[in-house]
Amino acid sequence: MPNELRNVAIIAHVDHGKTTLVDKLLRQSGAFRENQAIEDRIMDSMDLEREKGITILAKNTSVYFEDYKINLVDTPGHADFGGEVERALFMVDGALMLVDAAEGPLPQTRFVLRKALERKLPVIVVINKVDRPDARPGEVLDEILGLFIELGADEEQIEFPVIYASAKQGVAGLAADQLETDLTPLFRAIIETIPAPLAILDAPLQAQVTNLDASPYLGRLAICRVFAGSLKRGASVTRIHIDGTQTRIRLGELFITHYLERVAVDEVAAGELAIVAGLEDVNIGETIADSEAPTALPPLTIEEPAISMTIGVNTSPLAGKEGKKLTARLISSRLAQETIGNVAIKVVPTERNDTFEVQGRGELALAVLIELMRREGFELTVSKPKALTMVVDGQVQEPFELLEVDVPDEYFGSLTQIVSMRRATLDSMHQMASGWMRASYLIPSRGLLGIRSELLSATRGSAIIHHTFEKWGPVVGEIKPRSQGSLVSDRTGVAMTYALLNLQERGELFVSPQDQVYEGMVIGINARPGDMDVNPTKEKKLTNVRSSTADELVRLVPPIPLTLESALELITDDECVEVTPTQVRVRKVILDGAARAKARRPGQST
Repeated sequence: MPNELRNVAIIAHVDHGKTTLVDKLLRQSGAFRENQAIEDRIMDSMDLEREKGITILAKNTSVYFEDYKINLVDTPGHADFGGEVERALFMVDGALMLVDAAEGPLPQTRFVLRKALERKLPVIVVINKVDRPDARPGEVLDEILGLFIELGADEEQIEFPVIYASAKQGVAGLAADQLETDLTPLFRAIIETIPAPLAILDAPLQAQVTNLDASPYLGRLAICRVFAGSLKRGASVTRIHIDGTQTRIRLGELFITHYLERVAVDEVAAGELAIVAGLEDVNIGETIADSEAPTALPPLTIEEPAISMTIGVNTSPLAGKEGKKLTARLISSRLAQETIGNVAIKVVPTERNDTFEVQGRGELALAVLIELMRREGFELTVSKPKALTMVVDGQVQEPFELLEVDVPDEYFGSLTQIVSMRRATLDSMHQMASGWMRASYLIPSRGLLGIRSELLSATRGSAIIHHTFEKWGPVVGEIKPRSQGSLVSDRTGVAMTYALLNLQERGELFVSPQDQVYEGMVIGINARPGDMDVNPTKEKKLTNVRSSTADELVRLVPPIPLTLESALELITDDECVEVTPTQVRVRKVILDGAARAKARRPGQST
């Protein structure tokens, strides 16, 4: 069986076509009936993944070619979900790396490839979207080769096979201008390049939990890679916990993947990926071993978090009106549940019982967690994200990221001004086709907070921004917060058209007429530095004197829509985000205006 098995991860930058390619591999493999209606990007099963157009969780399926079974693991392409990528690579023996034929390798391509090379995995390069009008497969191949060399690939890894493809059309070939009618060249490359799993069938059992799932009927499911021996349904085995302690358990139901389904089996042999039911409170990284000779496998190593934020109960005057899950106990339980299935997230207690520090790889990973919680009915107060630091040889260090930005030539000056204010140093730059420039910078992670909205504003929405973790380095100087202040409501009530009409001259607003506001709520961005307390509830005084302008149409500028990501980028150190199932609001940490003024005085603590 192991000789006819291949375990392969699909790695790529966001939106380079991983999930679309899996759809076509499944279709050619016979997973669907003729004329069966299926959704696009079928592996992106979460609502949030479909909305954002990205893969968040690593998921596996299987396809078949001739006499071979190929287990495919679709991994996230965003560095913020690096924990998912690293876990997925522990399950496989090789990788397909997709690269857009027009965009070439981008920062997340570098991130996922570095992880694959560190694991010494053979890599098949798939240059996708060769049917794009602006495709440049020859230049992209040179850039990929340069990236392999830069990341320290050995001679064997540099001799990678190259497949050209259009995942959308479901075709591939050995040359960009000679695509065949299906994906057979890619299937053959997988069989010939990716080795069969190293599996010792006659050895004591060793299997490692690499991912978790849940079933409404079977409870928690452990997704395992079987390295030696075999798992048998109902067998008595030893579970070796992360801390080394051992527990005797009996295995429940066993499953393997068959296309998109899970099929119950009595035994899973070494080399295969198994789904095990009946393991209570199982954690990622644990070993399931033979009871007579229990030996633990090396623990999974995941990169340390780089960003933290605090999550606590909603303390605004509107708390409890929109959500159902409000208490610190419920929030604590939900965060604890997240750490079980997501090893890249850490939860650290704080001095307050109703507030928790959550650490992760990046802003997006933490924002996704908060978005999932709000959809589950939670109300939360979320602080401004902050970069973590660590002490190395007595020196305080902070995380640095590689930021890559594509902008039209006329906005390059604006780009340079914005990134220089955030302590970025230029790494490389080159002219692209059609009057665009691509520049790479090494920037502190804290310098990325809020940079996306600022760059998009400065370039009229044209900037294309990517970033990925690069290294830890000595802490650089202070980064100034945003220059504009906030428009802060000085009372509680309902926003009125008359008041907002006058306030829109002061800056950009977040609220519309008839929205509920409260004292200390940020209702907009001040056009000038410094905060301004304003009254958004003021009504027009009515008199019995007819005005000559009474019939003029009142024109309000549409408010800026606040999303969770934009609110987290926007807030300053003395602000936080109120998150409910239906609303995202920005507010001051101290709601009372007099108390805020007192805290701002020299010598007063906040």
